[in-house]
Amino acid sequence: MNFDFSLILLVLIIVTGVIWLIDTLFFRAARLELADKNQEVAADDTTEAKAVTSEPILVEYARFLFPVVLIVFVLRGFLVEPFRIPSGSMLPTLEIGDFILVNKFAYGLRVPVLNKKILELADPERGDIVVFRYPRNPSVDYIKRVVGLPGDKISYYNKIVYINGEPMRQEFSGSYDSGRGRALDDLFEQLGSVKHRILRDPSRPTFENSWVIPEGKYFVMGDNRDNSNDSRVWGFVPDENLVGKAFFIWMNWDSGPSWGRIGTVLE
Repeated sequence: MNFDFSLILLVLIIVTGVIWLIDTLFFRAARLELADKNQEVAADDTTEAKAVTSEPILVEYARFLFPVVLIVFVLRGFLVEPFRIPSGSMLPTLEIGDFILVNKFAYGLRVPVLNKKILELADPERGDIVVFRYPRNPSVDYIKRVVGLPGDKISYYNKIVYINGEPMRQEFSGSYDSGRGRALDDLFEQLGSVKHRILRDPSRPTFENSWVIPEGKYFVMGDNRDNSNDSRVWGFVPDENLVGKAFFIWMNWDSGPSWGRIGTVLE
């Protein structure tokens, strides 16, 4: 089951804020006034007085939680959001268990929960690693690399990407242990101005087709080219589905920690 964490945070903000506000408007002043009167009573009666004038536990929790949840909501909704990589579709760039940070304002400010853009800042560039809501099920987040921009013609023949008729250069760099009893081809691909690693499985058949990208949409692919569910299968990513740009690995934990990946800047 997928949970909308931003919606949960928003509900917590409303509930704790309303409790705190009601107490401030209708009950706090009376408690303070009673507390002042109790200072004049005998010392033997102070224990009972404190029980009457102390802040209710529900209000105490609301007063503590409201600013904390609000800060988390603002940071996560507008600035930076953490994600965990669940699959190998972006190998070798991203491994299963990588915890990444995503820049939420890289492609414009959006209202959390509603996901409505309120301020244009920049557009995705070719080669960006982006998190987006899966077009066929927007409750699920995907991560892929932007290959095609609006207006581009993207072709994929013989496991090579062609952009507007120009092949993207690939350089073989060695073999990659897939952990499944077979080695994959490890290559560097020059995707416009971005040079990054990809994997190809020589045992898998070639997927071939061409696409013309409409305005306001993007063509994305996984770096693990023969093991990725991406635009070659289900089509384009609308601009309104973009969540942000992945830029940093702050932790890796699958069966255990992988210290060497911590602090990796994504390209």
